[in-house]
Amino acid sequence: MRILVTGGAGFLGSHLCESLIEQGHTVVCMDNLVTGRVENVAYLMGNERFSFMKYNVCDYLHIEGGLDAILHFASPASPQDYLELPIATLKVGALGTHKALGLAKAKGARLLLASTSEVYGDPLVNPQPESYWGNVNPISPRGVYDEAKRFAEAMTMAYHRYHGVDTRIVRIFNTFGPRMRPHDGRVVSNFIVQALQGKPLSVFGDGAQTRSFCYVDDLVRGILSLLMIDSDRSVEQRTDRKFLHAKNDDEGSDSIHNPVNIGNPRELTVLEIAKLVIELTRSSSQITYHPLPADDPKVRRPDITRARTLLKWEPQVPLEEALVRTIKYFKQVLA
Repeated sequence: MRILVTGGAGFLGSHLCESLIEQGHTVVCMDNLVTGRVENVAYLMGNERFSFMKYNVCDYLHIEGGLDAILHFASPASPQDYLELPIATLKVGALGTHKALGLAKAKGARLLLASTSEVYGDPLVNPQPESYWGNVNPISPRGVYDEAKRFAEAMTMAYHRYHGVDTRIVRIFNTFGPRMRPHDGRVVSNFIVQALQGKPLSVFGDGAQTRSFCYVDDLVRGILSLLMIDSDRSVEQRTDRKFLHAKNDDEGSDSIHNPVNIGNPRELTVLEIAKLVIELTRSSSQITYHPLPADDPKVRRPDITRARTLLKWEPQVPLEEALVRTIKYFKQVLA
């Protein structure tokens, strides 16, 4: 297959590019390098099946030649990034998704949208199944990311229903691993860097809020399973909108086009994660407490029943082993 990965030089995007190349596909990596880094894909540059384009997906989007699939992963993705880049975050969720879907329609390509567990907001249901509509404050500072992804999901389903584009939506829960930026503001990377530097670990609130962390290799395996799975209920490219609407009315909650949670259902408090990082790094760091940011979710845990049933997927790398691998990476980066 020939596959476009938007946001391909980012943390997740670069791992997807790597796995696709290893599987024998041809990859076009697109990134405007606002939060992505060329270093993440530099080792792929000499491969004849890999090409890189520095480009903003919100602009007019054109790719020469055929495309079989588009992985739309372009977006700031850490709280620090989308709080510093609120308008860019909204634009890539809206305009960027629109451009990517338009390209998929023009090329007859399948599109997989990277959505997020943030669509559930500060959830009143735990764990969160895909059927849960969420509890989001649209005007809070972090609402720019939540609503950008919620809009992107709505746009993706509209293109599927109205234009017959073959789409997939993955709701990604907290993920970590090599190629995270040392100071990107995410919980695991923050804790590891602080511990390795002997600085206090910054816990917000009392640390009782929970998170579920998935190792990047497990996540990528789940995403690519969702991309590659076929469905005999997928809609062909048709202009007969009555047919499309009738066809989609018959697609129930088990449809391959509906969102799928990918994440690790093992739930820990933020304070437990901090203590585990201190233990694994053998750091003398202490823990300091800071005010909780506005609308910070109190719980976060995926219900992965759908992923288990549909994709036969579940995480395989134990949290402790994943943390050891990530600590090794950050030791090299900081050195």
